[in-house]
Amino acid sequence: MNILSEILYFIIYHLVRYRRKVTRTNLANAYPQRTVEERRKIEHAYYHHICDLLLEGIYNLYASPQSIMKRYHFVNRQVLNQYYEKGQSIILMSAHYNNWEYMITSLNYQPVGVGKPLDDKLVANYITRRRSRFGTEIVDHSNVRQTMQYYHDHQVPVAYMMLSDQSPSDEHKSFWTLFMNQETPFLYGAEHFARQYDMPVIYYQVTKVRRGHYQVLFTPICDKPNAVPQYTIVSRYIEHLAHTINEAPQYWLWSHKRWKRHRPADVPLHKLTLNAS
Repeated sequence: MNILSEILYFIIYHLVRYRRKVTRTNLANAYPQRTVEERRKIEHAYYHHICDLLLEGIYNLYASPQSIMKRYHFVNRQVLNQYYEKGQSIILMSAHYNNWEYMITSLNYQPVGVGKPLDDKLVANYITRRRSRFGTEIVDHSNVRQTMQYYHDHQVPVAYMMLSDQSPSDEHKSFWTLFMNQETPFLYGAEHFARQYDMPVIYYQVTKVRRGHYQVLFTPICDKPNAVPQYTIVSRYIEHLAHTINEAPQYWLWSHKRWKRHRPADVPLHKLTLNAS
């Protein structure tokens, strides 16, 4: 697989030049204090990484759970178990960092993956079927409210997986703050639903141990969402995410057009004053 990934890297980076302009602009804006050479090093490592991810994504569609679990190790699964034993549903917040696809297959908790569907319906339906073959339910972000209400009414403990670093579609219904040296909107849905259904929120950081192998560390963000001030949860998430990215920036999705939206004049810019802990 490594050899094939290197071939893909040559094609995607040198021949196709896939979103190199977007990636370079994002890195330059996020790390203006770094030299061009330092940013180029991150850029090359990033493109090597996304080629690995592409092949791992295909592998994930066909591999057995046992095979994937050998590549995706949970460091402290007991963090989740304590909530499951109480019959509590939880929200798992993370980002497009390292391999996020393996999480769908590896989780023992009844998992629900929340995301945006692909534009190609045939491809989207096929990928959804493959992702859900071991019991994971894949839910469109527009239907998550109905799904949560159903499981809440039937008292089924669920782990909702939300990659909350996506660019929101509505600038006014977003949490705006300075992130990676830029004004950035964040989805507020995870905090909203955590408060509505009184669900604990956990951040999970995926670390690349070696090519094709990862470990996951769970860190509670908030056990009692209605006992903390508004925006506490999203603020803590953003601080955790910034720390994760700055530790190893080559593993975040830099070719994504994360900063394509601009803050409306009537929308406040929030300051992050909380410590990620």
